[in-house]
Amino acid sequence: MGAQFYAIPDDTSRFHVDLPVRTLMAYITGVGDTAFGRHAGETALTLMAQAANAALADAGLARAEVDGLLCGYATTLPHLMLSTVFAEYYGLQPVYAHALQLGGATGCAMAMLARELVDAGRCREVLVVAGENRLSGQTRDAAIQTLAQVGHPDYEVPYGASVPAYYALLASRYMHEYPVSETDLAEFAVLMRRHAGAHPGAHLKEPISVADVLASKKIAAPLKLLDCCPISDGAVALLVSREPRAGLGVRIAGAGQAHLHQHVSSIASVSDLGARRAARSAMDEAGVGLGDIDYLGIYDSFSITLLILLEEIGIAARGAAAARLGSGDFAPAGRLPLNTHGGLLSYGHCGVAGGMAHIAEAQRQLARKAGARQAGERHCALVHGDGGVLSSHVSLVLRRDE
Repeated sequence: MGAQFYAIPDDTSRFHVDLPVRTLMAYITGVGDTAFGRHAGETALTLMAQAANAALADAGLARAEVDGLLCGYATTLPHLMLSTVFAEYYGLQPVYAHALQLGGATGCAMAMLARELVDAGRCREVLVVAGENRLSGQTRDAAIQTLAQVGHPDYEVPYGASVPAYYALLASRYMHEYPVSETDLAEFAVLMRRHAGAHPGAHLKEPISVADVLASKKIAAPLKLLDCCPISDGAVALLVSREPRAGLGVRIAGAGQAHLHQHVSSIASVSDLGARRAARSAMDEAGVGLGDIDYLGIYDSFSITLLILLEEIGIAARGAAAARLGSGDFAPAGRLPLNTHGGLLSYGHCGVAGGMAHIAEAQRQLARKAGARQAGERHCALVHGDGGVLSSHVSLVLRRDE
């Protein structure tokens, strides 16, 4: 019996044009990462280089063969030309280089752009890399001030709100409209910690319970400390190639974006934040439906982020995501394994690389390279990233070549 999904009525059909499905030639041929956590003495560049080394080794590719470079931004190294700074540091001379900034959606957006570059023939081997020493390389106050700037400069930032406060406002409204409880949120934090316990590189591994989450320090009601992701040091890199290499090919079969607002004060409806539109575009391009998906990599900066995205995309009915979790659907042996590395909530969050870790884990699951975390035979993954306060949405569909 296949996975069950829930159709949500919408009017997004006017945003889509029916096009013939075309096989896009872009494969994730290598992934590499550092452990997430505290790496005293490392910099954004050294962490990125370590992840790039691991990705090249995984792909069996020489550094000189890389002809495209995409970098995410780093708050600890806010250089205007980070891609060429890294190219110089790492010894690359790409024919195409670009640095992107789209908050937590940056990783998926870079993978999408890399796919376009190799499919169009502009590049053959694109290195996608991000990382920073966000935990050890800046003070707590500096981190709070930097991240708070996602708020509106006139109507939000002057009132002292932080990123958790913005998400808490969104959570309060969502929980007012739909039957979601603080216990439901806690269930997802517990699941992510359980999954992280099986990953040697996870930042947080100690098991937690729902009671632990509910009793943890209040950050911004209804969010508590264990509803929030930790700040980490770390890096992730991907190789996106025109052709598959030895073994199973994992193809970026579809991608989609949606950008409906930037600031919390501009949100028109918590029922349509853009996630469904981006996911639908990606699946339409890949020629698949929700029933074809058998692995999920969903952005989870906060427990409410994960729950809202699961429900808006249609993986669960409104207010029913926790029930699917309770039935075992999101476990490694379930119908839809979810963030088997532990997600941002427990694997960790070091900026752009935090979201990229979802892509790396999905590729490993499809390529049967997840080791002890391997969730059986998986063929089609949906990966979704969001930036800002559920502001910018990018979805990817990854498929294993049979």
